[in-house]
Amino acid sequence: MTGLSALIVGATGATGRHLLREVLSSPHFTRVGEFGRRVTPLDSPYVPEGAKEKLKQEVVDFEKLDVEKWKEGNWDVVFITMGTSKKKAGSAAAFEKIDREYVVNAAKAARTTSPTQRLVYVSVNVANASSWLLYPRSKGLTEQELVSIGYPDTIIFRPGALTGADRGNESRPLEKISLPLMNLYAHFSDEAQVSVTEVAKAMLIAGHLGGSKLPPSAKAKKEIFEGKEFVGVPNSGAVGLAKEEL
Repeated sequence: MTGLSALIVGATGATGRHLLREVLSSPHFTRVGEFGRRVTPLDSPYVPEGAKEKLKQEVVDFEKLDVEKWKEGNWDVVFITMGTSKKKAGSAAAFEKIDREYVVNAAKAARTTSPTQRLVYVSVNVANASSWLLYPRSKGLTEQELVSIGYPDTIIFRPGALTGADRGNESRPLEKISLPLMNLYAHFSDEAQVSVTEVAKAMLIAGHLGGSKLPPSAKAKKEIFEGKEFVGVPNSGAVGLAKEEL
């Protein structure tokens, strides 16, 4: 596939902004959409000079999606990096609405009848639909709902702790407390952490190649949920894939 089009949902987030820059910089993607509650300023360092002409931005209301607008782009690859925290959302209900409902509805809205359309989503390595903890349960349920939509090719990244994330003014004390422990753990396991730039680069490559053509470095594993097949990429796979060149 050449001259791909890509839609990015969540491009203003910690990982999404790096993904936006990667996709805009890639010659393999000739048309890029950024749909979100807010969009990236065109003078941002995440919008490379010379790539602005291939970027289409839309501020959208996730409470009432204009489905026709989402589908008319006929996006070859749909990247979703949107997410939040309970603290930032304000409540558990608001967190699940943004972290799961908005994500799933966006994926449904962007789905076309194309037999080659691809969905690439960044989840987390602790995702577990059966967990009694809010965060891993929401991520696990989101994975299941996304797979159920039935994209011809669904790729789910499951990174560990994200390093190099610019959270702006958002305070995440638990992240700061756990970081030294994660750095120590990283010496013994390649599943502990990964930088946001590595995740973004890995997602770009996966979006271009597709789940069936990922190199061994991605450590991709075929999985099945309710009869629908998808590809899971672990933390170490994102690290390895980010070292590849397109």
